[in-house]
Amino acid sequence: MNIIYVLLSISVVVAIVFFIAFIISVKRGQYDDTYTPSVRMLFEDEVIDSKENSKITDK
Repeated sequence: MNIIYVLLSISVVVAIVFFIAFIISVKRGQYDDTYTPSVRMLFEDEVIDSKENSKITDK
């Protein structure tokens, strides 16, 4: 029965450490820009395609 108390206390300590790390990363701005990477991923191929199309039409 003692091992359950030990494991429970260790898991609570680990959870608190991860929560503190999350709060620190939010305060430092780790998650500020979530919109630009998704848009960049969507439009990156279109820019490459338009460059390739302009090369094809120039020939």
